[in-house]
Amino acid sequence: MKSINAIRMGGADVLPLVEGGKGVSVSTGVSSGHWAAAGGAGTVSIVNADSYDEHGQPVPQIYHGRTRRERQEELVDYAIRGGVAQVHAAHEIAGGQGRVHANILWEMGGAERIITGVLEQAKGMVHGLTCGAGMPYRLSDIAARFGIHYYPIVSSARAFSALWKRAYSKTADLLGGVVYEDPWRAGGHNGLSNGENPLEPEDPMPRVLALRRLMRTFGLGDTPIIMAGGVWWLEEWEDWIDNPDLGPIVFQFGTRPLLTKESPIPEAWKRRLMTLKEGDVYLNRFSPTGFYSSAVNNHFMQELRARSERQVAFSAEPVGEHTAGFGVGARGRQVFMTEADLAHARQWVAQGFSEALRTPDSTLVFETPEAARQILADQVACMGCLSECRFSNWSQRGPDYTNGHKADPRSFCIQKSLQAVAHAHADEAEAVMDNNLMFGGTNAWRFGADPFYSNGFVPTVKELVARILTGR
Repeated sequence: MKSINAIRMGGADVLPLVEGGKGVSVSTGVSSGHWAAAGGAGTVSIVNADSYDEHGQPVPQIYHGRTRRERQEELVDYAIRGGVAQVHAAHEIAGGQGRVHANILWEMGGAERIITGVLEQAKGMVHGLTCGAGMPYRLSDIAARFGIHYYPIVSSARAFSALWKRAYSKTADLLGGVVYEDPWRAGGHNGLSNGENPLEPEDPMPRVLALRRLMRTFGLGDTPIIMAGGVWWLEEWEDWIDNPDLGPIVFQFGTRPLLTKESPIPEAWKRRLMTLKEGDVYLNRFSPTGFYSSAVNNHFMQELRARSERQVAFSAEPVGEHTAGFGVGARGRQVFMTEADLAHARQWVAQGFSEALRTPDSTLVFETPEAARQILADQVACMGCLSECRFSNWSQRGPDYTNGHKADPRSFCIQKSLQAVAHAHADEAEAVMDNNLMFGGTNAWRFGADPFYSNGFVPTVKELVARILTGR
């Protein structure tokens, strides 16, 4: 394998290895601090990070506000306090080595306020801001205010071009790097466009070459590109290293840091990673953000898929082939569907899926009464964790604070699910792992195939970085 040399990034010489940010209590100050201490760039996620009580225990994020707006204010406060706590931990552990970055989802509820609040209370401790899941035009303005570098996450040259022309060209000196996040291979939320087929992954090399060619036209030939998604063994990327056509390249690891001694995820999650097979992580579009996301195909995902399959179109009045009447709700209000769909509906009702839930697309999905009650309860309890949520129809923009559509029961409360996975107690962890969202990159199956993890070996972050640098 080619030797891996330090690279100039964010005003410092660091190893070209970045820890990918994973939100809701996964990329913590401990994990990112140790990554930075190993000489790379660690990434603290400030997406609803944990804060701690006087005993060092995570503070449960419980919401008391009567309205969604009030609960979002609580969420912002939790996020700022948690972000500050994690940044302080990372700063102390890193001990001046490497870089400490902070990552946030641009479509998180109150994102700009949270970034600003954390940076104000942790001055000098964050070296860079990483942000994706949307078009974070104002990221450069925030970075400039605090004099730190910024790292936008894009999935195409076209996306970066739009960001550059609208905003980033004004703050070019603080652009620390551009993260190319492969929309087919990266974990979490992905930036697939409507014109890209989720079932047909494209080779990242031509896409990154296109990004570099564009960056050179902007005078950014020496600005690093951070390759994120699908990176496991660096020997598989040797044609990227010291490639003059690509220019400076850094590699981001999001999935592999899940399985380290410093990783805070429950032991049941770590054990599950070791059992995954190729194809067990797949792209889906159930996220309430509306983005594609990459997650483990567990019982939770299977239930969401089955719910969408129990779906028929309806009309409020008989029209065309929609002439078969069907009673919806406690009052049995009549809607109309085709005869074939009526037969399906009756079959699902007979199987116990007797609650017909309306979607924004003039369809009905069929669920059990228990599941239907839980869906409604979760929608009512919305705490505004996103700027817009298709599951609950929340929007943080006034005056009505809704996205203008009916709440969509085919999605789920992502905040509730990710909090449950990250904080599962040992006695219930196996069930929690199977019945909640587990993000992961498509290479997660390689934990069980990589000899490095033989006999259940779990490395420290330092050991993982050393293995990445030396090969298999």
